[in-house]
Amino acid sequence: MFVGITFFLIGTLTLQAQRELPDLQWLWLFPLLLAVLPVRSALIRAPAGFALGFLWALGSAWMLLQHELPRELEGQDLLIKGTIATLPISRDGRTVFVLDIQEVTFRRQIYPNFGQVKLSWYGGPPQLAPGQQWQLKVRLKRVHGFMNPGGFDYEGWSFGKGIRTRGYVVADSRNRLVGAPGLGYGMQRIRHRIGTLLDEQVRDSTVNGILKALVIGDRSGLSSSDWEIFRQTGTSHLVAISGLHIGIVGGLGFYLTLFLWRRSERLALRLAAPRAAALVAMVCGFLYAGLAGFSLPTQRALVMLCVYMGGTLLVCQIRPFRSLMLALLIVLLIDPRAGLAPGFWLSFLAVAAILSGMRWRLTGGAAIWTWGRIQWLVALGLSPVLMIWQQRLPMIGPLVNLLAVPLFSFFVIPLALVGTLGSLLWFPLGTLFFLPLQELLGRLYGLLAFAAGTSVELSVASELPLFLWVLAILGVLILLFPKGIPSRGLGVLLLLPVLTFDSSEDLPQGDFRFYLLDVGQGMAAVIQTRRNLLVYDTGPRYSQNANAGSSVLIPFLRASGFDRIDRIIVSNGDADHRGGLAAVLGQFPETEIFSGEPERIASGEAAPCGPERSWQWDGVRFELLHPRVPGGWSGNNASCVLRVSNVAGSLLITGDIESEAEQSLLACCLEKLKADLVTIPHHGSKTSSTLAFVNAVDARYALSSTGYRNRYGFPKSEVLSRWKAAGAEVLDTASSGAIRFDFFATRGVAGPVEYRKTLRRYWNNQTLSTSR
Repeated sequence: MFVGITFFLIGTLTLQAQRELPDLQWLWLFPLLLAVLPVRSALIRAPAGFALGFLWALGSAWMLLQHELPRELEGQDLLIKGTIATLPISRDGRTVFVLDIQEVTFRRQIYPNFGQVKLSWYGGPPQLAPGQQWQLKVRLKRVHGFMNPGGFDYEGWSFGKGIRTRGYVVADSRNRLVGAPGLGYGMQRIRHRIGTLLDEQVRDSTVNGILKALVIGDRSGLSSSDWEIFRQTGTSHLVAISGLHIGIVGGLGFYLTLFLWRRSERLALRLAAPRAAALVAMVCGFLYAGLAGFSLPTQRALVMLCVYMGGTLLVCQIRPFRSLMLALLIVLLIDPRAGLAPGFWLSFLAVAAILSGMRWRLTGGAAIWTWGRIQWLVALGLSPVLMIWQQRLPMIGPLVNLLAVPLFSFFVIPLALVGTLGSLLWFPLGTLFFLPLQELLGRLYGLLAFAAGTSVELSVASELPLFLWVLAILGVLILLFPKGIPSRGLGVLLLLPVLTFDSSEDLPQGDFRFYLLDVGQGMAAVIQTRRNLLVYDTGPRYSQNANAGSSVLIPFLRASGFDRIDRIIVSNGDADHRGGLAAVLGQFPETEIFSGEPERIASGEAAPCGPERSWQWDGVRFELLHPRVPGGWSGNNASCVLRVSNVAGSLLITGDIESEAEQSLLACCLEKLKADLVTIPHHGSKTSSTLAFVNAVDARYALSSTGYRNRYGFPKSEVLSRWKAAGAEVLDTASSGAIRFDFFATRGVAGPVEYRKTLRRYWNNQTLSTSR
């Protein structure tokens, strides 16, 4: 069983690593492979399990990809009918929800249903609720995320949730409610009702956000600063309904039923108390998972609970490890893409670590010692996944969890659920529970904030060779061995390479590397020399809780092994260039800042760009060509224009300059405009890239930092034609993802490396490149 399921898991993961889906004709092998599974030989079960996992994942992926939005419908005004399938979330001036589409009409032609769509309704939409059926005019596009080294794969995350299309509601007289909520969305309507009650009961925004996360799985009320506190203290798992929470609720249901059932002789004669308790535990787990919207983590937890309790209900003793492997198989059968989610590994590895460690160390002792040992086992078992996922390990995490987990298990979660039930029955009854709960959570959050301020983190690089991760996992397994085994010390030695590996690549003297990062409609670039690092612009702010600094730049810098920034240039004061500055400075506070509009930089510490601020790093020349006079320009034309050069060639970064600034550069710096590589001014706007400027630059490559199907239509086709006519190969971040060029003093200019191609998986959106 262990061999077959393990290789089934490896098979599903192998499919997820494919750049393109294999031919479906291989699916005919599936029934033949099932026929050989009863064979007991591991030599047969291993390849059969692998092939079955691969084919099972292939069939599932193929079915989901059939719900792809046709290219010809992207950006068009469509009339759709569908049912609201999730809780509507209102923030940042819009309401976001998922719609189950029943009908799509475009120019009187009805198109096939393409599944679920994530929609945003801006302004003040009517009161939306799950189960409502709406007719809406919308504009849609395929899900398209950013592709950067060390970045989050939003497209893969959406694919795992079954969502391939997103868009927004267009104001139209035909937008109307066409049907009342149906029976199929009853649990979602209950969740919506409970969310409204919690808003009335709990006014404190942080406590309200935590309670919504714990009761109905709605984490939209938690801010980015809240999540940072949870991450720094290793307590993020406490506010995301998963195995711990389902286990707590199931366990409370089990032991309460066991206690009461044994008090009734009549009931005990009809059904044994342990079997009744197991049944109630599964029902409690199911209801709690329903309150959480049957999210993927709760589905995994529910399966694990049902497998474990099923043995008791059926009076069938199943060994703990066998239960764990059976639960893993069921989860993969339900969702072969589950292995893509870090939560999958966190859930199963946490249980596996506890089972391994406690099985060998059941020596009695004080309860507090046993509980502390469990925290150590969980921290140790999850460390490889957390290092891969977050590149950081909060060292204070096990100590904080030693206190926080019991408080959440025995006080916070039971009080929250009982208070919710009381509010549904009689509002003042719920208040009796929520008043002490608010006080408890407020104090606990303050304690977590204090602990976060004192937390020390162990940082590791994410771009590590595979064999180092294999060594780290082997090291953890050895450390879980029982006391007295001489080889346990080897586990520490196997962990050292991961903890000490430096992923940053030292460039030779005189070389430099240029990254144009994929940040959507905005700009962020990084230039690396042998010992120094420059960031040019920090990208846009996406919402109240997200910006390019925290979402793209900082993960990129961590993944690349950079621990400092020597200088930041914010080309101008527009939001799409400075949106991530505060987040970057929060991580790298001792950084010098230049800007074309220093008065618009919130930190108040920016110096104006100017030719007198040119410098040299490691044999590479940095020259600020524009503006010549600080304060002489404003808006886009105040953008800092930077020329970077070595013996191999030159790079020209132009910011948002328009035709007036281009003319000024032609007049003052004509001989310095010629470059091998140029960023197209103002993202490819018609107001920039005049013919004289394009001809003077005479670039081999012209790069545009633009968002996928952005509302401005950048880069404009006539601008691209102008650069192509001048002999440049044109690339844009929407099509290429992050773009890298190397300027080698001895080998010339190397590139481009396009990360949407190098990081591609079969679910990633492939756009038509602007260059060919």
